[in-house]
Amino acid sequence: MGTFHVELKKTVDDSYEIEVGRSLADRLAKDLEHGLAGSLRRFALITDSNVERLYAEPVRDRLLAAGFEGEIFSFPAGEKSKTRETKAEIEDRMLEAGYRRDCFVLAVGGGVVSDLAGFLAGTYGRGVPFINYATTLLAAADASVGGKTAVDTPLATNLIGLFNQPKKVYIDIDCWSTLPVREISSGLAETVKHACLADAEFFVYLEEEMENILNGADRPCEHMARRNCEIKYQVVMKDERETGLREVLNLGHTVGRAIETLSGYRLLHGEAVSIGLNAAYSLSVYMGYATEEEAGRVRALLKRAGLPVGIPGYIDREALVRKLYTDKKVRNGRLRFVIPKGIGAVVEFRPGVFAEEVSEETARMIILGMETER
Repeated sequence: MGTFHVELKKTVDDSYEIEVGRSLADRLAKDLEHGLAGSLRRFALITDSNVERLYAEPVRDRLLAAGFEGEIFSFPAGEKSKTRETKAEIEDRMLEAGYRRDCFVLAVGGGVVSDLAGFLAGTYGRGVPFINYATTLLAAADASVGGKTAVDTPLATNLIGLFNQPKKVYIDIDCWSTLPVREISSGLAETVKHACLADAEFFVYLEEEMENILNGADRPCEHMARRNCEIKYQVVMKDERETGLREVLNLGHTVGRAIETLSGYRLLHGEAVSIGLNAAYSLSVYMGYATEEEAGRVRALLKRAGLPVGIPGYIDREALVRKLYTDKKVRNGRLRFVIPKGIGAVVEFRPGVFAEEVSEETARMIILGMETER
């Protein structure tokens, strides 16, 4: 009997670039020709039914013209498709098409696409390269930085997945021109969240430029995309695996994710986060970390972005309180919230601790006190 030591120490550099621009399919093809995916020439382009004809097919055709091989694997659009079942179905289709470890995954779409495709890439053949081509404002604001990939289950959202950093992210602002206004508004919720947790000046910028952003003006849209990435990068760089600081990015998500699920995904992710952000500010005012005036400014900006701030009448508020316990920040059966500190910061309760326990009674009081969205 004895012990054998297996030494597998290694240093991994998961750094990558995020390129913000317009009509980036040509840039993607050139980067691949220069070795972005190493020597791999075969791609599996994963997208959804909304994006397939608009952007996925032109990207595929551009890569085929450049001499790469590959095909599109599409699934029905919407959060309801972000499941283990959808992931398994695409994997089976790839296996049937002869894909092995000789490929890279290219996600073309919004946050659901990048979450699912990134998770798939991390497990397919025990891991193949992954590239993200973001086509929505929500993906640009939230899913483009950080490498968190996951699927939802009936019991919880985003708890089945892994950290998988892409080789590169492309944020193609031209794609936003075809988004419905509601989708633009949904993406703005994560943008407002970033300003609330990290940059008071950016919040003022959004207050000044909101109408121009909604109208698709070049300068404010490009600045917003870059600032979103910078804020999230500064957090992820310090805490890639969400051991502490990265929890601040969940501001508004404790209530938001619960509402999103209970709505049966009638609410878009950003719409649910907007309601959750309002709840977080109500809690912050109650705890003495924000003023009523600051909470009012946040609510006003969310409304100007076309977002809801009240709880839909069809959602049972007691069921919402119970649903909070599926949040990934729950520890030992206790609810934990990220709390904004005014506008532009979050509360650090103890060194490196950015989420605090909140009693169910307090959470219920906040939820019962919120307005009803008509």
